[in-house]
Amino acid sequence: MHQLSAALRAVERALHRIGVDGYVLLLLCTVALATLLPATGRAATAVSAAVSIAIGLLFFLYGARLSPREALAGARHWRLHLLILACTFVLFPLLGEAARLLPASMLAPQLATGVLFLTLLPSTVQSSVAFTSMARGNVAAAICAATFSSLIGIVLTPLLAAWLLAADTGVRINGGQILDIVLQLLVPFAAGQLLRRWVAPWLGRHRVVTRVVDRGSILLIVYSAFSEGVREGIWGQVTAGQILWLALVCAVLLGLVLGFTTVASRRLGFAWADQVTIRFCGSKKSLANGLPLATILFPAATVGLTVLPLMLFHQLQLMVCTVLARRWGRRRVDEAGGEAP
Repeated sequence: MHQLSAALRAVERALHRIGVDGYVLLLLCTVALATLLPATGRAATAVSAAVSIAIGLLFFLYGARLSPREALAGARHWRLHLLILACTFVLFPLLGEAARLLPASMLAPQLATGVLFLTLLPSTVQSSVAFTSMARGNVAAAICAATFSSLIGIVLTPLLAAWLLAADTGVRINGGQILDIVLQLLVPFAAGQLLRRWVAPWLGRHRVVTRVVDRGSILLIVYSAFSEGVREGIWGQVTAGQILWLALVCAVLLGLVLGFTTVASRRLGFAWADQVTIRFCGSKKSLANGLPLATILFPAATVGLTVLPLMLFHQLQLMVCTVLARRWGRRRVDEAGGEAP
């Protein structure tokens, strides 16, 4: 295990010397792989199962690493949670409405609807927590904030969509989504908390395990999500120009929210670790929640185009936040004079 950790650090140092971020390179390779060889049929089922297992393992490890006192402190951090929820369900939808004012030559009506739809979604859980961990942020608060957002979004997102999109679709709350969150996130985390006494010392000696699970879970999510888009054929339904305009809109959207969370968290006096949590949890949108919900809210013929903005935004947020998390994490390690876990 120590040899593997040393080898990983050596490869990263070598790539860093030539100006290449090794993890971003892995992400780009994963996107290329999904484009050329998307998971289909049984392979898609296997990848989906692997993602579920990886996420469960990730939250088990977080539960094992966090002391109960830290977890409780994360849940009680109400100012942080309010700011993140305000970004997710107030600031984002306002920006989505503003995007619909763009001319059709820049953003086609169906794509504009998709942009607004993505702004109504809750924050993603697994990548927000993984990036917070990579950047040495407040992981306990990130777990609570992202989980709160996801649970609230199960009810609030359909209501906002039915109101703002005037979708007379008979929206219903899917109890299976609540059960998935409980079984996939909260149960493993609770198990980690219960077994922490025995697992935490081993994790302290083998930090590379948590590191591999953190980064590996994101790579699996990227491959699974991009494979889904390729299988649906959404890239063939729009022109290259429309995709470029849409990518620009998504980039501006992400940049505005990241900028707002940065300024707001500093002005409100949050500690550095909490600022990291606010930036990542407040700027994310959940593809896992968005795709199933889109099939309920929109006609089957328009679902592909409607979720295209979400697909682009999801990939963009992963790429940008990977760079930020790696940079902030290295900075904290350098300041501490130690090595990344």
